[in-house]
Amino acid sequence: MHKVIVETDIKQGKINKNIYGHFAEHLGRGIYEGIWVGEDSSIPNTRGIRNDVLDALKAIEIPVLRWPGGCFADEYHWKNGVGTREHRKRMVNTHWGGVTESNHFGTHEFLMLCELVGAEPYICGNVGSGTVQEMSEWIEYLTLNGESPMANWRAENGRYEPWQVTNFGVGNENWGCGGNMRPEYYADLYKQFQTYIRDYSGNKLYKIAGGASDDNFHWTDVLMREAAPHLDGLSLHYYTIPGEHWHAKGSATDFSEDEWNTTMEKALLIEELIEKHGTIMDKYDPEKRVGMIIDEWGTWFDVEPGSNPGFLYQQNTIRDALVAGASLNIFNSHCDRVQMANIAQTINVLQAMVLTEREKMILTPTYHVFNMFKVHQDADKLALHLETETIRHKEKSFRQISASASQAQDGRINISLCNLDHQRQAKLHLDFRGAQFSEVTGRILTAESKNAHNTFEEPENVHPEAFNDITNGDNGLELQLPAMSIVVLRLKET
Repeated sequence: MHKVIVETDIKQGKINKNIYGHFAEHLGRGIYEGIWVGEDSSIPNTRGIRNDVLDALKAIEIPVLRWPGGCFADEYHWKNGVGTREHRKRMVNTHWGGVTESNHFGTHEFLMLCELVGAEPYICGNVGSGTVQEMSEWIEYLTLNGESPMANWRAENGRYEPWQVTNFGVGNENWGCGGNMRPEYYADLYKQFQTYIRDYSGNKLYKIAGGASDDNFHWTDVLMREAAPHLDGLSLHYYTIPGEHWHAKGSATDFSEDEWNTTMEKALLIEELIEKHGTIMDKYDPEKRVGMIIDEWGTWFDVEPGSNPGFLYQQNTIRDALVAGASLNIFNSHCDRVQMANIAQTINVLQAMVLTEREKMILTPTYHVFNMFKVHQDADKLALHLETETIRHKEKSFRQISASASQAQDGRINISLCNLDHQRQAKLHLDFRGAQFSEVTGRILTAESKNAHNTFEEPENVHPEAFNDITNGDNGLELQLPAMSIVVLRLKET
């Protein structure tokens, strides 16, 4: 018997809605076809942006969207992406497939997308191949209300009022594709660049430094030691990769029981990384003023057969959904330090919400998890105690159940539960301390096979349904969680 105890009268901080953020890079079919089709497309659109994608993203209440990269950010020169589209300078996307980038989707189009969806923009600036002046002028172009060269140019390009842009990243993966820098060198560059991205016209920037990948704790230590007073957020990147190395990551749909367990084990490792990087941050920032920004995370498998290897297009199964659910539970549980997370990526790339094929669009199992978990956005985290069995895998083991709990602004209690075992169901006792409930409703996402996924021919293979396997027990509720399932319960107090 698995057991979850929720202390409904012990609140442990607010779950920042931005933990449920997303990431859209100029990569493969993520922007072009995935988001942008142009005003003249036969695909129904609003000023060039696909209507079906807009509706899907609005439905999951996407809070924040990161753009234009990723590695692409450190070769992106924003001035090439404004003005009349037919006169914009084209470029080669050297990181992702060597394709020609038209720059038709630029600053104005991205911020229009954010306004249409209702998401805050998170823009990542170019440190690797850019200049201080270029980044400084981008902020002026975006946010200055008044007379200036960049504000005047913005008006000439059709936008008179400045935008509200809070989240701004100063470079991306500068230890790798963003310049192959030492942390000491990047820390100095960060301090220099951030000096010149100013707060104009009442706009207050939240400055995010490019942080570590995986277990590069030295990078975090140097950045915090050298630059903590100058930053608001520090990023962390972590991908769940079941394969032995980068060139053999494993198939997204054709995988073994061992690969399932390896995927779950590696997904749960993000909690250890959060705690260890967080301990280093605590040394320099005990008040936790600086947010941990996990702005790239998710599963990464081999590309789908026949697709461009530089486009990172992969299918999305119930396995991905469980990685998403378990990861979001972990982020919720560490909301004292984790202030944003951006799954990679929104459309047609890696662990996507949506897949498109010309005029067709399907929602992935991961999309459904975000739709079910959106009740946690800006809710108060509740103390939770979990007693669960472990799944043995080779020399290691991992917990079978993942859980988190919150109280939303409407007073309802939300419990999200994941059974990470693809074979065994889990009988679970749910005990509440400090409250009684008059109403319990639930949703479940599960599947009959471990590689179940949605296709353009069968778009509803994996979809949420009502969850009713709930009975009253001694001092709580009794649940039967099917194998490989995600359940979200909503409870109304008496």
